[in-house]
Amino acid sequence: MKFRNNTEVCIDMKTKLREDARMVSGKEYQGVLRRDCDCPEYGFNGDHFTFIETVPFSCGKRNPRVFEGKFITITRRGDGQLRPNFRPLQVGSGFQSVCYALGVYRELCFALSGLVEEGGTPV
Repeated sequence: MKFRNNTEVCIDMKTKLREDARMVSGKEYQGVLRRDCDCPEYGFNGDHFTFIETVPFSCGKRNPRVFEGKFITITRRGDGQLRPNFRPLQVGSGFQSVCYALGVYRELCFALSGLVEEGGTPV
């Protein structure tokens, strides 16, 4: 994408910021910059801009963790679906696949007993 550089000099700019009263030097703001229309009755002669700070892109955690164990984590998706995820596998001296599989099994049973009722309905 090619940018066209331009410098507007001697402008009036109104800012609507979420936290700061005035823009802080060197701080980046996410928002919309608009060049206002010419309105001689209000004193706008084409050199007036308005900047409105917008809400940050991330408004919250998408898939919150509902269980976090040593071997697995379980997240809940937006539609209520539970999703088990394996944690990073730590293979070193003394690693036994049977013990690892048993640990995963125990955590799944423990986590699901608190998250799902017997009929399969999420709690």
